[in-house]
Amino acid sequence: MVLVTAVPAALIAWGSLYAIRRRADAWGLLDRPGARKVHTVPTPLGGGIGIWLGVIGVFALGTAAVAVARLQPELLAWLPESLRIHIPGLWSRVEELWILLGAASVLAVLGLADDIRGLPWQLRLGCQFAVAAVTVLAFGYGLTAFIPVAIVTSGLSIVWIVAMINSFNMLDNMDGLSGGVAAIIAATLAAVMFLTPDPGSGRPQLFIAAFLMIVCGALLGFLWHNRPPARIFMGDAGSYFVGFLIAVATLLATYAGYQQNRPHAVLAPLCAMAVPLYDMTTVLWIRIREGRSPFEADKSHFSHRLVALGLSKPQAVLTIYLLTGTCALAALLLGRVDSWAALLVLGIVGCMLALTVILESTGWRRDAS
Repeated sequence: MVLVTAVPAALIAWGSLYAIRRRADAWGLLDRPGARKVHTVPTPLGGGIGIWLGVIGVFALGTAAVAVARLQPELLAWLPESLRIHIPGLWSRVEELWILLGAASVLAVLGLADDIRGLPWQLRLGCQFAVAAVTVLAFGYGLTAFIPVAIVTSGLSIVWIVAMINSFNMLDNMDGLSGGVAAIIAATLAAVMFLTPDPGSGRPQLFIAAFLMIVCGALLGFLWHNRPPARIFMGDAGSYFVGFLIAVATLLATYAGYQQNRPHAVLAPLCAMAVPLYDMTTVLWIRIREGRSPFEADKSHFSHRLVALGLSKPQAVLTIYLLTGTCALAALLLGRVDSWAALLVLGIVGCMLALTVILESTGWRRDAS
């Protein structure tokens, strides 16, 4: 699975970004240092294009391979039985897949326009809600939250998608940060899909797992160029694209398992996304508390606050990686344990976030004095 999903996506993103880096200035994709920036030299913003190419390229190759396999049945004999049985199911979801990729591409274009020209937050947020609403209502997606009211689950799903988009966008403020966190989350949720059989078939959820592994691979290819000191940034195009795909993958997935006896497993995406959500929530709270617009960019992000406590930028990024990995492991465990053990797992996540708040409060008190 890794060889046919993550590896080609990583190679396409990695290779294409060399050319994108050379052309970024001519395309107007250059992020110049400023008051709220942490970088000191002009840096290209086209990382999202490379991530897009990695994801779209692999899905295009995969769609072509499945189509050929259906048209040439004799080729199926070369595939192992474990893969052959999934070909009809994969083909049945091709149309849905490309509509989702089209919606994600619309957001990538929106982010690219913002990277080049800068767009009003009202326009950006309105477009995000519109794309999320069309996606949810067209396919009837709903958060697996055991709420029997369709309008509620649809509304929550739309808000969830928009929140994911903006959480990754807000997290994109230091070299390697947003891309690394997104890769950790995508890989973990893919593992959850391998371990959680579909209730209808009892088989692993390979389609969603492959979906997430491709996203993870494209992010790893991008991270080669984004590692400190970054030679290219993800930009809004990348964060919108990645946030949407991960959010939709969580809506497509089933977490309760084949026997439906672990309803607490539906909290797995929330655990995996705990750190980006913590960053977004605290940033909005700080801005509102200080009487500023919640959409005004600044240096109040989690990573900036860690640096203010005395960590170097790479140490701050590594700390956030470790926090994300810990919460992601909790997501991996939720579907494997009973309700009492699930409370302990959720308690660990809560304690990790509470410990973070306590440590951060030291810096808040020092700033106040």
